[in-house]
Amino acid sequence: MTDLTLDPGSALVLIDLQQGILNLPTITPTSQILANGARLARAFRAKNLPVVLVKVAWAPDGGDLPPGRTAQPARTTAPPPAFSELPTELDVSDSDIILTKRHWGAFTGTELDLQLRRRNITQIVLAGIATSIGVESTARAAWEHSYHLTFAEDATTDTDADAHTHTFTKIFPRLGQTATTDQIIQRLGT
Repeated sequence: MTDLTLDPGSALVLIDLQQGILNLPTITPTSQILANGARLARAFRAKNLPVVLVKVAWAPDGGDLPPGRTAQPARTTAPPPAFSELPTELDVSDSDIILTKRHWGAFTGTELDLQLRRRNITQIVLAGIATSIGVESTARAAWEHSYHLTFAEDATTDTDADAHTHTFTKIFPRLGQTATTDQIIQRLGT
């Protein structure tokens, strides 16, 4: 890690830390990812900085599932509502911003950019599951929206070790800084 910089206008964005995703077989146990995400959320709330909890969900009829022809079969039916429930460990606060996305990235089809800009946010601390899908897609869009980025490496995981490593060694260094949960919390001064 280079010298970690956090803007006064920083927000935490947690991607897909929800029941259905937390049950996936990941390279780092989801219990550890969830615990670090919850620690970050408490630290941001303590500094009155925004916490954005992004979850993925679709209409019961599946009508808003992403279309497209892919080599790997895509979801054809919506999962049950419990799939998108946020775990109690996140201690969701009334001040949290909860967004539902329908695609990989948290900017596509949501009001994430609007919510951040109205709060004068210039930097995003990003974490969640999966590194190479939802987190990376959100990171690329955030960079294209000119946000500064910090990636909480020990609060982010994937189902594929090679994809996780590629994203953290090849993609994220071109988009922002990487730090641990402890380093971010220390820099926040909580």
